[in-house]
Amino acid sequence: MRSDANIAGPMTDPVPGPRTESAGEDVSRETLPPMDDTPIGRAAQLAVEALGRAGEGLPRPEQTRIMVVANQKGGVGKTTTTVNIAASLALHGARVLVIDLDPQGNASTALGIDHHADVPSIYDVLVDSRPLSEVVQPVLDVEGLFCAPATIDLAGAEIELVSMVARESRLQRAIQAYEQPLDYVLIDCPPSLGLLSVNALVAGAEVLIPIQCEYYALEGLGQLLKNVDLVRGHLNPTLHVSTILLTMYDGRTRLASQVAEEVRSHFGQEVLRTSIPRSVRISEAPSYGQTVITYDPGSSGALSYIEAAREIAFRGVAVHYEPYQHGRVGHQNNQRMAEEMQ
Repeated sequence: MRSDANIAGPMTDPVPGPRTESAGEDVSRETLPPMDDTPIGRAAQLAVEALGRAGEGLPRPEQTRIMVVANQKGGVGKTTTTVNIAASLALHGARVLVIDLDPQGNASTALGIDHHADVPSIYDVLVDSRPLSEVVQPVLDVEGLFCAPATIDLAGAEIELVSMVARESRLQRAIQAYEQPLDYVLIDCPPSLGLLSVNALVAGAEVLIPIQCEYYALEGLGQLLKNVDLVRGHLNPTLHVSTILLTMYDGRTRLASQVAEEVRSHFGQEVLRTSIPRSVRISEAPSYGQTVITYDPGSSGALSYIEAAREIAFRGVAVHYEPYQHGRVGHQNNQRMAEEMQ
């Protein structure tokens, strides 16, 4: 996040404006423009409001919500969504764990977590049965946020897992054995539907699908929904698609509005009201090892992710299913959506 000095500095300088006509008199306060009339002042005010709102607190789930962020189409904002939703929830007072299952390790980078080859990582958990508690690291910028990093070793995990017993449920068992209290676990999946993604789907109860508001947005989603249905039918009866988030929304284009309308017609209530705009700040933040929430909390991207996190939190409280109903309702919803995608 930019330092307070960078924000406050320019505002301490004299501000040009009308002065009283008498020489030697002090400038009247009323003649100066309000602080938020300047671009820097507005940005500072938005940042204060955003962080203040983030600190308001949200209802905490009765039990840990494990959300799988998946879409085999690359470049849709999976990692960006994972880390920014996680940071927003943590700033609201929740305890959140991000599990980076993508060999590229972008979620680890965005959270400022070291993930070179020698760092204990989620690879060690999946392949060597190392306890999850031994690889989890706290995120320094955000209290209550933790990360199980990915290293390049994870690229070979798909092959190594093939011959292992209970290969699909190794992540699930690791999470179940993790003793620290958590409100949310967000799993960032690779852009594929291999064994790493299957491990995530077996471990989670909810699937969050980011969809970019661009051409071919819905391409390939039918296969993802079928896979979710297969995993639920054979390995995880509580799995369901709970959340669809529209990303990279550009209100200046007709295409973005058309895609958003099409996604809402396909998925209905699963689509969050909040959409994530295209934002330079969102793109810049990972290069500084930060989420946009800490990098520029007053930006449109940060405000949108904070609002999306609030929606997710309140939806979790509003919907109470028994386990059997949960699975059945999820099955019906996913089956309906998969058929519509054909």
